Amino acid sequence: MVSAAHTFLNTLDADQQSATLLDFTQANATAWSNLPCGSSCRVGIQTSTLTDAQLSALKAVLKSALGTGKNSGYDQAVQVLAADDVLNTASSSTGSASGAPTDVPSADPSATAAPTSTDAPTGTPPSGGPGGGGGGGGGYGSGNYYLAFLGTPSKTGTWQLHFGGHHLAVNITYKNGKVAGASPYFVGVEPSSWTDASGTTYAPLNDMRDGMLALTSSLSTAQLAKAKLTETFTDVLLGPDQDGNFPETKEGIKASELSAKQKKLVLAAIHPWIANVDDATAKQLMKTYAKELNETYVAYSGSTSLTSQGDYVRIDGPGVWVEFVCQDGVVYRDKIHYHTVYRDHTRDYGSEFSFS
Repeated sequence: MVSAAHTFLNTLDADQQSATLLDFTQANATAWSNLPCGSSCRVGIQTSTLTDAQLSALKAVLKSALGTGKNSGYDQAVQVLAADDVLNTASSSTGSASGAPTDVPSADPSATAAPTSTDAPTGTPPSGGPGGGGGGGGGYGSGNYYLAFLGTPSKTGTWQLHFGGHHLAVNITYKNGKVAGASPYFVGVEPSSWTDASGTTYAPLNDMRDGMLALTSSLSTAQLAKAKLTETFTDVLLGPDQDGNFPETKEGIKASELSAKQKKLVLAAIHPWIANVDDATAKQLMKTYAKELNETYVAYSGSTSLTSQGDYVRIDGPGVWVEFVCQDGVVYRDKIHYHTVYRDHTRDYGSEFSFS
């Protein structure tokens, strides 16, 4: 990871390095969002400003840092960026998506063809990884993602990989050559699935959704009643600018009250979020969360089908915090899109900051 980071930095000129290599401060670390707000809410160097060689080096950084599974880690990140290119095209093409708004940023002329089916919109993932489409200072598109190193990448000391844009925020903190925190990790997607010109269908968050569905569908009527939250949700509770705001009281049904099979489903549901980080770190984190399982709670709001606005599932343990929520579409207004977040009560940002 350190080698990949310095290889990327060496492709940049002095001004680009200054934009990329920043201080590891609370203000910089917490500068992430789920909105298409460009550099107004993020720090780092924008992918659309990079050459092909620089993008290739950036891709190697992400491959080193993220997990290797299908629909998780690096693979999921690339698909989420591709979804942003599909969204970019649809948002600027009148009638290309049901109810698509017309007052959103215009598409890059080189972006992919407009979606032709509201059931499976068409778009092409960027073959080279990040930065394949949609540039500019704001709005949708894989060109509107930003990478920064907060602190100098090294096998000693503390620093963070900070990468994100609309619907993705990667914050991985390293201390003395090891991952000290793989959160916060925000990931969302609109459209939730699409088919490219070759006929390949992408649905990068379906493993997350399906794990939650398997867990909630295993609950008995009595267990569901205990897990039901009184609150309603239109978004994740602990998204951007909500650092440290974990509820004081855990809600839902405690995993210690579940069967052995259901406990395995809780861990299986957690895993897709933990798999955003490198495989070895993810394995260690899962061991920690397994040890804490009996003190972990499962809760939901809305329905457990995860098909409608406000359908929401949460897993909250001594360490792990995972949320998954369904929202009405912003561009594809007749369809649901997903927002999710993974945090850790003690490990966010490598435990470097105190939030009150």
